This record gives sequence, C-alpha cells and structure tokens, in this order.
Amino acid sequence: MKIALLLGTAALSLGAAAPLPPQKVDLLIRGGTIYTGSDAPFVGDVAVKGDRIVSVGAHARVLAARVIDAKGMIVAPGFIDPHTHMGDDLASADPRKRLIPAFLMQGVTTAFIGNDGGGSPDLAKVLGSAATRPVGINYAAWVGFGAVRERVVGEDARDPTPAELERMKGLVAGAMCQGALGLSTGLFYAPQSFAKTEEVIALAREAGRRGGSYDSHIRDESSYTVGLAAAIDEAIRIGREGGLPAHISHIKALGVDVQGQAPAIIAKIDAARARGEKVTANQYPWSASGTSLVASLVPLWAQDGGRPALLKRFDDPSLARKLHDGMVENLRKRGGAGKLLIVEGQYRNRYLDAVAKEMKLDPVEAAIAVIRIGDPGTVSFNQSEADIAAFMKQPWVMTGSDASGGHPRVYGSFARKYDKYVKTDHVITLRQFIERSSALTADTFGLEGRGHLRAGAFADVVVFDPRTYASRATYEQPALLAAGVRTVLVNGVLAVDKGAMTGKAAGRALAHKPAPGTCN
Repeated sequence: MKIALLLGTAALSLGAAAPLPPQKVDLLIRGGTIYTGSDAPFVGDVAVKGDRIVSVGAHARVLAARVIDAKGMIVAPGFIDPHTHMGDDLASADPRKRLIPAFLMQGVTTAFIGNDGGGSPDLAKVLGSAATRPVGINYAAWVGFGAVRERVVGEDARDPTPAELERMKGLVAGAMCQGALGLSTGLFYAPQSFAKTEEVIALAREAGRRGGSYDSHIRDESSYTVGLAAAIDEAIRIGREGGLPAHISHIKALGVDVQGQAPAIIAKIDAARARGEKVTANQYPWSASGTSLVASLVPLWAQDGGRPALLKRFDDPSLARKLHDGMVENLRKRGGAGKLLIVEGQYRNRYLDAVAKEMKLDPVEAAIAVIRIGDPGTVSFNQSEADIAAFMKQPWVMTGSDASGGHPRVYGSFARKYDKYVKTDHVITLRQFIERSSALTADTFGLEGRGHLRAGAFADVVVFDPRTYASRATYEQPALLAAGVRTVLVNGVLAVDKGAMTGKAAGRALAHKPAPGTCN
C-alpha cells in the first residue's frame, strides 16, 4: 500500500495533478536585471516575505501584496560599506540622522563603524544602541586600537608597561566577545603612531584567536614617516603574526612623493596572497583624501601629548623653525597650499593659499593661526587617476567611503564609482562594481545572509536606474543626495520607495560571532 502511494505521489509530481497555488509573499520586485552578487546577470524577479528573500529567478510564481516594476532597472544586493565614520549619527538622539539618508539614497544598507582605531571597546553599548534608538541601516563595529590605547596609556609617546599591555589585551578580548568585527587601527594618527609594531601585534592576536580581522589605516600612505611600501609591509606582517586576515583601508598612494607606486604596492599584496595570507583592501573613488588640518600638516613629534602640548609648542620660540620646516615639508607632499581645502569652521570652503593671502601670512603661518582656533577638517587633492584605477581593478579591493564630514564621499562614493569608473571611464564592469560593493565585503568579513540575492538571505536590496544613478555631491557642496536609486529594502522593509525616503528604520546591529570556545 505504501509503495502504491509513493508511486502515485511520484506520478502527481511529474505533472498528473494540478499545479500548487502560488506562494504568498509581501513584495515582488519584477522584471529587473538581477545581479545576485555571484552570478551572471539575468532578467527576473525577487520575492520577499518578512525579512528574507524567498526566491530569485526568471519567473516568480507568487501572489504578492505589493509588486514593484523594475523593468529597465538594476536589482542588486544592498551595498556594504566597510569603512565609515557614522557612529555618531547612528547613535544620535535625532531619528532623522539615524536613518543615514546619505547611504540609503545610494543603496548602502550596511556600514562598519569604529574604523581608524576609533572604535569604543564598549561594544555591547555600541551594538545595543539600536534597540532603543532604531537605525535606518545595518551596522557592525570594530574595537579601536586608538580608543584602547588612550584609555590605558593616554596620549603620550611611550610604550605601555607590561601591566598596561595586559589591560589593553583584555579590553580587545572583551570587545571581541561582545561582537566586534576585529581590531582597527589608525597608525598614522597620534597617539596610535607612537606604538611599535609589536604592540599592535599583541592586541591583534586577541582579535585573531576569536575569529576577528585586522583593519588598518596604515602608518604611512605617503612619505611622512616609514613610507607607503613599508607601511603596507607592516600591515601584512601584523596580519600574519597576529594570526588574522589583514584589511587595508582606503588604499591609496597619497602625495607627490609616492604617486605612481600603485603597481608596486599591488605586487606586494599579490605576493602575500600567493603565500596564502589573507589580505584585502577597500577604496573610495575620489582623488582627494579627507582628514584634519593637524593630521595633514603637523609633524608627529609635535602632536605628542595632544592638543594642549601642541599649542604650547606653537608658542615655544626654540621650536619655531623646526616646526615650520616640518609643516612646509608636509604641505609639499600634499601638493601645496592650493591643493588643501578647509571644509569646516570659519574658513570653510576656502583653500589654504587663499586664507594665507587674506591673513597676509605664509601658508604654514596661516595654518598655525587656523589650528589655534580649532582643528578643522580638510580635503587635499593628492592622488593620481592612474593609481586610483590600478587599485580599483584588483579583485581584492572592495568599495568603501571613509565617510566623514565635509567630504562628498559621505553622500556619493558608491554612486560616483558607478557613474565615473563603470559608466564613463570603463575602469571596471558593472558586475565587478556590484560584487565588490556587496558580496566581496560580506564574504570577507563573515556577514551571514548578507551581500547576496538568494533564497534565505536577508532582504537587503537596491534597485537603481543605470541611466541616472550618480553622485550629486561635490567638494563645494558635499551634502547633496545621490540620484537614481528607486527602491531600497533593509531587512525586507522599504526604506526608499519610488526614489524617496520612507522614514522607516529597519536596520540592525550586526554582532560578529567570536570563534567557539574563546569567550568562556
């Protein structure tokens, strides 16, 4: 009897019975050109129920509560930004800021925070914030070497004592067990720059043994201290000896002394990868970098002890010549006063050469006068398009923004990369852009269920118009929303609908899972 029933069931499955009724879903994105994150593009449908994708295919047989016509549009996984400075906005008391419209209107649905060594070791608090202050995008967080070092050692240029080093290691271990992605550093910046490589390795091991990664704004992207090549070597060494993947943030050749070195740097990283070492990078698609006026121009020795000590050095006649000469040299490396744009404070949107002319001072004296008032953000035009293109072509380089105030990269990095480097300059293909803006990042950092359009994945989806998707932000007007995004889903919720923000905050804090048995 059982055999007959099985045979009957088999016959029915081969077409003897009427087809099953269509599956009920919440949303169907119909007829777009789908890039899944890992497959060649095809025209088809994406069906969503709750916070998950239930089907991706040529012809979805579903009954949808809402159908979005995506004919002529690109449908892709929500983009993931591995390097941002959006932590304050994500924790803001202002619910509008927490939506992160600058990202959603580009199709960015997940961001990493705590980069450049700034991530708080209190990861439970950072990740727990989303429970009481809903956010518009998903986010994951690094524990920052700088935050840890300042908490234990302070801002002085010295090594930690053995006891202090143990305390720092404990803070990193604790943060990993609370969900940190790994350890981030900003070794270019004081006081992190005062640390020796061995100190960083000791902390990186704590992240590595718990399954984390090492993310670094390297010690020198130019010729300030050790030089670009040696800084890359150091990052690779930290990953190797720390026992964890190494990730180089906003990879570049910054300044006149190192422009043209991209091929040599690429060769170094390719050699490490050929040895089996896990080394990746992210990059923002702009020829101008962004930092502060102090970080741009003031020698590291003068930053020992923080801002109070720096201001005293400005007043010390015995240091005047040494300080002036050091700042002159750093200004030269960045291309001169006509390449340095101040983007905050009373001199906002003024180039340093114009400020100096107004003050009737030389550019360095003018910079010191500005720094006495504060330390404004700056944008400096210091990279060559040839280097940008060379890095962008590498399969291990993902899209990032380094989103920080006063720079158009906050509002336009992903859109600009498509518009300029895919559509106009043909540096990379559309498929490469999408996969290196989503799947590569998710897979590299272990974001389960993110970065791909597939059944069972979280429904983070962007639909954009390939004819109009572009950045509108400029260096003079950096806060203009991007154009061309039609629909954005975050965990299955419409965050952007018909090209406009819906105001819905469906983002989640993404805690990294530590390696089993390492947090007992």
